[in-house]
Amino acid sequence: MKHIVLASGNKGKLAEFEQMLAPFGVNMLPQSQFEVTEVAETGTTFVENAIIKARHAAQITGHAAIADDSGLEVDVLDGAPGIYSARFAGENATDADNVTKLLATLENHSQPSACFQCVLVYMRHHKDPTPIICQASWEGVISNQRLGDNGHGYDPVFIPAETAGQSAAQISSDDKNRLSHRGKALQMLIAAMQEKGVL
Repeated sequence: MKHIVLASGNKGKLAEFEQMLAPFGVNMLPQSQFEVTEVAETGTTFVENAIIKARHAAQITGHAAIADDSGLEVDVLDGAPGIYSARFAGENATDADNVTKLLATLENHSQPSACFQCVLVYMRHHKDPTPIICQASWEGVISNQRLGDNGHGYDPVFIPAETAGQSAAQISSDDKNRLSHRGKALQMLIAAMQEKGVL
């Protein structure tokens, strides 16, 4: 059994990673198990922030680490909230706070186009000079109301292009893993890890 630390405290993300990596004999461990503190995301891009988080978790735990930096980009907001998606409504904002602020900001726009972005970084150790980096996106539009409760983050207001009007919080977890930015990035990461003999 291979142990990899997930550099996140998000239980929804942990569940997605566990489901996708379990068939490869990987035991995903939340960084909270090692009392890893959140690290300041000082990067200006998803890639930079994912590397910062993976390196921090690998250094403190002594295990290989996977970090995810993802967010929602809304075209009429010039890509906002982007890298600030998790703290769009403030430093300790909840998912509900962020969605409320987004809906208020988009009050005068009907179903604006948007996409979720996900960057995944796998580091063998904190000094890894060649981390595996994978990026994927998920196109859709923003609903003017919350729909469904199966998901996290902005899922209730994000309507993917492929789901016939259902939000990301209304589709099954299997469909979400197949279609989503994180699901696609994780499939790419698994393929890259297999190619390099990690899995």
